[in-house]
Amino acid sequence: MTNMLAIAIAQLNPIVGDIAGNMEKVVAAWETAADQGADIVLYSELVLSGYPPEDLVMKPAFMGHLRHAVEDICARTSVRENGPALLLTTPWEIEGERFNAVLLIDQGKIDTVRAKNDLPNYGVFDEKRVFSAGPMPDVVSFRGVTLGMPICEDVWTPKVVGYLKDRGAEIFLVPNGSPFEADKGDLRRNLIADRVRETGVPMIYCNEVGGQDELVFDGGSFGLNGDGSLAVALPAFAEDVVLTQWQRGENGTWQCNEAAPKVDYPTGLDAIYQTLVLGLRDYVNKNRFPGVVIGMSGGIDSALSAAVAVDALGPDRVRLVMMPSPYTSAESLEDAELCANMLKTGIESINIGPAMGAFEQMLGPAFEGRDPDIAEENIQARSRGIILMGLSNKFGHMVLTTGNKSEMSVGYATLYGDMCGGYSVLKDLYKTTVFNLCHWRNEHNPPGSLGPDGMVIPERIITKPPSAELRPDQKDEDSLPPYDVLDDILHQMIEGERSVSEIVDSGHDAALVSRVWRLLDRAEYKRRQAPPGVKITPRAFGRDRRYPITNGFTNLVT
Repeated sequence: MTNMLAIAIAQLNPIVGDIAGNMEKVVAAWETAADQGADIVLYSELVLSGYPPEDLVMKPAFMGHLRHAVEDICARTSVRENGPALLLTTPWEIEGERFNAVLLIDQGKIDTVRAKNDLPNYGVFDEKRVFSAGPMPDVVSFRGVTLGMPICEDVWTPKVVGYLKDRGAEIFLVPNGSPFEADKGDLRRNLIADRVRETGVPMIYCNEVGGQDELVFDGGSFGLNGDGSLAVALPAFAEDVVLTQWQRGENGTWQCNEAAPKVDYPTGLDAIYQTLVLGLRDYVNKNRFPGVVIGMSGGIDSALSAAVAVDALGPDRVRLVMMPSPYTSAESLEDAELCANMLKTGIESINIGPAMGAFEQMLGPAFEGRDPDIAEENIQARSRGIILMGLSNKFGHMVLTTGNKSEMSVGYATLYGDMCGGYSVLKDLYKTTVFNLCHWRNEHNPPGSLGPDGMVIPERIITKPPSAELRPDQKDEDSLPPYDVLDDILHQMIEGERSVSEIVDSGHDAALVSRVWRLLDRAEYKRRQAPPGVKITPRAFGRDRRYPITNGFTNLVT
C-alpha cells in the first residue's frame, strides 16, 4: 500500500477526427507528466478522437485507426521504466459494441477498460445515438490505491459515484467534455461538491479545452479534497499539464498538497468574451482558413465581431470591408474607419451603388407598378453578401457574419445577404449582451488576446441607435421593440420556454408578446440556413433548440 500518489491533470485541446495529432498531444502530455514525476495522467473525455466525435465513430475505419493509435501509445509509453500510467479516453469497441471508454494503460499495456454508464441525450449531446451504455463501472486497483473512474455524465447524479464509493473508491478521477455555458463554472463546482459531500471521497475533474464547431470547451479543470475544500484549479481557456501530489492521511482519506495551483475561473462578461475568442480562433485555425473577412457597417454588431476576430487571430488575419449604399450615413463610414484604426487593421470600401443600379435595371420590368419595399432592401444586403463571398473565394478568408440572437430570433436578417458566411461569433448573444460586451472590451483585454489594449470600439458606435441603413432614416426600433424589452421577452420564450400568458403576467404587453411569438416561429426556416456560431446560453439555436419549420402550434392563448 502506498501513501503518496502523484496525479497529473492533462487539460488538452484535441481536434475531432485528428487521431494522429491527438495521439501526439497525449504522448507529449505524458512525457511532461513523467518529467514532473507523475504516477498517473488523467485526460479529458474522448481525448484521442476529440469530443464529440458524433457519427465518425460509426465508421469502422475510424474505430480501426483509434485502436492502432492506442497500440502506438502503448508502445511509446512502454520505453520509460516506471513511467506514469495513462487514463486514456477514447471510443472503444468490445464484442461489436461501441463505448465511450477510459483505458488504464500501465507500462505499455491496457490494464483495465471502463465504459461510461450514463449517456447524455439532451441539449447538444446525442451519445445514445452512437454509443452503448456501459455497465456500472467497478473500481480499479492502481499501485495500492483504489480508484473510481466515472466519466462526465456519470458524476451528474449520485448513482455511479455512490456505487464506486461502496466498492471502496478512495479517489475519483473524472474525464469530462463539458462545453461552456454562461454561469456553468459555478454549476460544475457545486455539482462536484455535492458528490464529494455525499461520499467523503476526493475528486479530480479534468475538462477539455478548445472550440469544436459551435461548442467551446472552457477547461477550468479542478479537484476537491474529501472535505470539499479546493485542492487544485487549472486555468480556463488554455491548455495545461499540472501535477498534483496526494497523501493518505491517518484516517485513510487522501488530501492534495497545498502547493497545487488554484487559478480563479473567469466569470460574467469576461468568461463570455474569452469563449467567443477561443471559439472563433479554433474554428478558423482547425479548419485551416488564412483569416476572416467582415463587412463593416459602422454598427455595433460588426464592430464587436471585428474586435473578437482581431483578439482571436491578430489584425493581420482580419480583412474589414465597408460596402456603402446611398443610404449609408457619413457617421457610419467614419465610425467603421475609426474602429478599424483602433483595431490596427486596414479597411477598404466597395460601393454597392452600381450593383443596386444593375438590379434595378434588370428587375425593373418585373417590379413595374409596385412601390419599393423589402425586396429592394434585401437586394442591398445580398449585394454585400456577393461581394464578401467573392473576396472569400478569391483570397480564402472565411466570411464572418455579424448577426446576433435577438435579430435571428425574430428574422431580422436577410437570407443570402447579411446571413451569408461561414461562422457567426455573435449567434448566441442577445443585443443587450452585445452592448455590454462592447463596454467590457473597451476596458479589458483578455488573456491570450492578439489585439491591442485600450478602447477598440468607438463610443458613438455603442451609443447611436442601431440601424440596418437600408432605407432613409431607418432605425431598428421602427420594426422592433426596444432591445431591452425584446430580449427579456425572447429570453423567457427561448431559455425559459414560458407561454405567452406567463410572459404577459411578468409585465409585458399582450399584443407585443403575441407578435414576438409569431416572429420567432416564422423565422425558423431562416435559422436552419444560418451558419454555425459560438454557443453561450443553455438554449442556443441549432442542436439545443430543435423546432419544426412547418408548425401549426402557436400557443398564443396559453
